[in-house]
Order: sequence, then structure tokens, then C-alpha cells
Amino acid sequence: MTAFPHSADRAPAPVRAEALEALLTERGLVNAAAIDGLINRFVNDVGPMNGAQVVAKAWVDPEYRERLLTDGTAAVGELGFSGPQGEHIVVVENDDTTHNVVVCTLCSCYPWPLLGLPPNWYKDPAYRARIVREPRVLLSEMGLDLGDDVDITVRDSSAENRYFVLPKRPDGTEDMSEEELAGLVTREAMVGVARVSAP
Repeated sequence: MTAFPHSADRAPAPVRAEALEALLTERGLVNAAAIDGLINRFVNDVGPMNGAQVVAKAWVDPEYRERLLTDGTAAVGELGFSGPQGEHIVVVENDDTTHNVVVCTLCSCYPWPLLGLPPNWYKDPAYRARIVREPRVLLSEMGLDLGDDVDITVRDSSAENRYFVLPKRPDGTEDMSEEELAGLVTREAMVGVARVSAP
């Protein structure tokens, strides 16, 4: 039986990933340009900008907001956002008394078409365990202090449902355009580990 090395004995993950890509490319199993293109698309073209557009539209268009909360997949599809990891989007809304935060306790299920690639902290085992066990404490450590009057619901994403948070619109933004509002929205707010702040 092959013994697997202890994680402390392994090369760092980026080094292993690079070696694996080189081996697969050398054997003709993958195309390096295609991989680079996919990564570039999710990091630069998609990123959290798509999700921010969805949030801003929901803030200015009450009918769209209702469609988004009723059928997230269809509503984000109206804006042209779909694809792998975006087949089953469930949108939950934060307000003054309810706060949703998203995790994937089994792996790192994440709505890529809306938020791009998941950040490292989202995939970290410590985040995945602690946000379920002590959400208020961990959110505070991440910079979000919620009062005891705010109910916190932890949403566990999976292959069946990928949760997306519709953050509360900040006060004082009534005169801002949809484009300006989108510029305020962060990936963290759409995962629920932060709130959107007025400029």
C-alpha cells in the first residue's frame, strides 16, 4: 500500500499545482492556453463584479428583487450570468434584524458566475468549521460586529444549492445610480461576512 506523505512533508500547493499542470500539458491532456484563459475569465472578467450588478439591480428594481428572491437562477440568468457552479442559485436577503452568511462545510461550493473564484479564507477548514459553530464570534474577528438583536443564519452551500447573499442597501445611497451602487458591493458582503457601506 502506498503511504501518503504528511501535509508538512509536501511541497506547497502552488508548486504542486504547477507541476501537475506541466505534466498534464506535456502529455497532451490539457491545453495550457485554455487553462490560463479560464483562470483569467474568472479572476478578471467575472470576479465579484457580476454579483455586484445583480445586487445593484435588485436594490433599484423591486420587481427584479422579487424574482431574484423567488428564483435566483432564473433572475441572474436574465442578466446573462450562468454556467458551471451557477446552476442552482438560492438568494437570501439581509436586513436590519436578519443576517445570512454562506459557507460550504464539505468542500468549497461557490457561485462562480457571480463571485468568481472562491477566496482562500472561504476554503479554509477553520472558516468552514467555526462559522457554523460560532458565527457571531468569527464574524466579529473578520470585522463585522452584529448586535444580539440580529439573528444569524448560516447557509451551507452544496452541489444542490449555491447560496448568494443580497446585502442590505446602505442608508444614504438613495440618489446613487445602479452603476454607482454596484461599485459599493464587495464579494465579502455577498457571502455575508461583511456589510455594504455607504461611500
